[in-house]
Amino acid sequence: MQLANTQRRYGGAAILLHWLMAVLITALVGLGIYMVALPDVGFDEKKVMLILVHKEIGVVVMAIAVVRLAWRQVNPLPRLETTTPEWQQVAAIFVHLSFYTLMLAQPIIGWLMSSAAGIPVDFVGLFTLPDLVHHNEDLFAQLRRLHDWLGYAVALLILLHAGAALRHHFILRDETLRKMLGTSQS
Repeated sequence: MQLANTQRRYGGAAILLHWLMAVLITALVGLGIYMVALPDVGFDEKKVMLILVHKEIGVVVMAIAVVRLAWRQVNPLPRLETTTPEWQQVAAIFVHLSFYTLMLAQPIIGWLMSSAAGIPVDFVGLFTLPDLVHHNEDLFAQLRRLHDWLGYAVALLILLHAGAALRHHFILRDETLRKMLGTSQS
């Protein structure tokens, strides 16, 4: 498999970045939904540990999103299936742009949220990110609500994206999913 994309298929780098992000973001959404259900009362060591893991993965996602965007700028996307109606092509572009926006916005909002809470954000134990804002409990509460709701939007986009890919694969039987699996015949 070649590293770069072609007109007909994704290259190894795009495939690796896609599936790595898919696993990490799905884990973040699942972990986030689980954490929201935990009580906020008192000091819960389990919840604190989960928040720290969530933040670490979020920072990694932000870094990989930057790499992925840079890679996409220098690699052409494979063309869409010629049988895909125009409205579906527009929907696919919208979903992908929404994903890229949220892949950057969610970690930044989380970082802002941690800064407002006065809690440092580490990058995989290598260094601590600088605070983006001063400690502010009201701002923290607002950012937390925004982060939660955008997390639900990410979950919805994942379901929409995966559903569309499965529809292309099992119902339309075209190459759309195979291009991202690296098994495309074209």
